[in-house]
Amino acid sequence: MTSTEPVYGTVTLLLIAVAAVALLLLLILRFRLHAFVALVLVSLLTALVTGISFQDVVPTLLQGFGSTLASVALLVGFGAMIGRMLEVSGGAQVLADRLIGQFGHDRAPFALGIASLLFGFPIFFDAGLVVMLPIIFSVAHRFGGSVLLYALPSAGAFAVMHAFLPPHPGPVAAGELLGADIGLLVLVGLAVALPTWYLGSYLFGLWAGKRFELPVPELLGSLSEAAHDRREPPSFGTVMLVLLLPLVLIFLNTGLGTLVTAKAIDGDALWVNILRMAGQTPVALLITVLVGMWTLSGQRTLKDMEKLMDGALGPVCGIILVTGAGGMFGGVLRASGIGQALAGSLEAVGMPLIVAAFLISTALRVAQGSATVALTTTAGLLAPTVAATTGLSSFDLCFLVIAIACGATVLSHVNDSGFWLVGRFLQMDERTTLQTWTVMETLLGVIGFAFALVGWWIL
Repeated sequence: MTSTEPVYGTVTLLLIAVAAVALLLLLILRFRLHAFVALVLVSLLTALVTGISFQDVVPTLLQGFGSTLASVALLVGFGAMIGRMLEVSGGAQVLADRLIGQFGHDRAPFALGIASLLFGFPIFFDAGLVVMLPIIFSVAHRFGGSVLLYALPSAGAFAVMHAFLPPHPGPVAAGELLGADIGLLVLVGLAVALPTWYLGSYLFGLWAGKRFELPVPELLGSLSEAAHDRREPPSFGTVMLVLLLPLVLIFLNTGLGTLVTAKAIDGDALWVNILRMAGQTPVALLITVLVGMWTLSGQRTLKDMEKLMDGALGPVCGIILVTGAGGMFGGVLRASGIGQALAGSLEAVGMPLIVAAFLISTALRVAQGSATVALTTTAGLLAPTVAATTGLSSFDLCFLVIAIACGATVLSHVNDSGFWLVGRFLQMDERTTLQTWTVMETLLGVIGFAFALVGWWIL
């Protein structure tokens, strides 16, 4: 794909972005056009209107679509298989029973959120959420009420960990660009993430669960089928092995990468490269699928397991396509120069550095959808200013990274693949997704920024 210089000014590009989002919502909500078709159509029209050359239009669309699928399709596919095995084998129910036994019925959403915070430290948002979904659905099916009561605290936990804490790529890249100490950033990020999750995700999830009555989806398989499966369920230890195995492998890859960077071990050693490859998220999930087929089979035949795997993929194909199309839309907005124009205009206004960081990141997030792109781009834009500013402490740099992460979290909408991923898995229409997921993401970003701003002033 050939990069394209913006052919319009900032105001015109902003109006085009607003019109594109409005058209997309109109097609989906008013004319009931399927989201996949609407996203591809609006992406094409936006590319043409913003002046992307005719020969670059299709490559731009395919680049956005393909790059999103490259990161999402394998994770969702393998995650759905793991989730299906955990559900049908009774493993999800075993874990749900243990969680509820520890925290009690009334604290079930809190228990799921805490588990997701732990799992969300090393694993990416989409992979972690997919692995947790069968447990969320099992608990929701057992205790009743809206699935949002249980799903939002968990999804919010993965969201804040993904945005605020290393080893996730966004905060790591931003921290390195701004010269922040990564170890201190982990501590500061954790101190901000935990109360932010409690206020913006857990408490909001309790409210949304009462406000929006949504049934438990059956995307990952039939709960009634699992209920009638009379085979002996796996032990709690086996369930934890399957859940923690991908996390351990991914975290091992991160730890080895840190040691290689610090030159504590030889990065060219064969054993290091093998372990790091096994810790790449798609490979880690593939290994987990194979282990799950062995440990969760419950004396099923190979033919039964093949049928089980096949049944897990069907319901998530639509999710994968819509998510890819959302990435296509975001890719067009990035290629058109809309995000860069907005960021440049905000940077030129002149305001406190931490406020500018938050607003520039917010503009990039709204314009092109990707939180990681907003994080890294904003950090790159601000790096020269930060380097030229005297008197910034190590804590100031960390709070600056958190402020950027908060801006990259707010206002998740139709150009964000996470918007479609969560909406489709929970079987919400677009209006409900905007009223729940988008609001929760915005709360997380605003509350987190408030904590970062206080820390910036005090420390």
